[in-house]
Amino acid sequence: MKNIVKTIALGISLAFLTLSFTTIDGNKKEVKTKKSKVTWKGYKVTGSHEGTIDLKSGFLTFKGKTLVGGEFVMDMTSINTTDLEGEYKGKLDGHLKSKDFFGVATYPTAGLVFTDVESSGANTYNVKADLTIKGKTNPVAFTINVKGNKATVSLKVDRTKYDIRYGSASFFDNLKDKAINDEFDLISELEF
Repeated sequence: MKNIVKTIALGISLAFLTLSFTTIDGNKKEVKTKKSKVTWKGYKVTGSHEGTIDLKSGFLTFKGKTLVGGEFVMDMTSINTTDLEGEYKGKLDGHLKSKDFFGVATYPTAGLVFTDVESSGANTYNVKADLTIKGKTNPVAFTINVKGNKATVSLKVDRTKYDIRYGSASFFDNLKDKAINDEFDLISELEF
């Protein structure tokens, strides 16, 4: 009987000791992918194009009401141009999905993982993250605003860091009005 009591006491002590040194990761709040929206906007010498990309999954992590992390996966096969219709829309959607741009047959998803989050004011955070596109990961920085169960993010992405060089004046000469800016915008409206 004494051995059973000692074993139980030892088990409780070990459990208490383990819990005292374990950090709590926080509360993960899943993003509602169907109610959230990711918009892209690309620029060229003669204008711009814009569209959407579906979120495959995502979550934001909070400690209490403070944002401390996040992770997202985008479905690159869903790239959709919204400022064109018909034949031109089909051609641009197909070109963006091709190896010239995002190579979605080989790289069907892109990911964003927060690496550092600092509060910069009421409901606003400065975030450092790793963005992976076409299997290449680079650091990005942006601001996220969180209010209630919604968050908004806007960031600029230099596509050439992900080996997307098509139409880039940084790599090709004499493009003239066919040049496409190296940076494009990603704007996210998230609901969780």
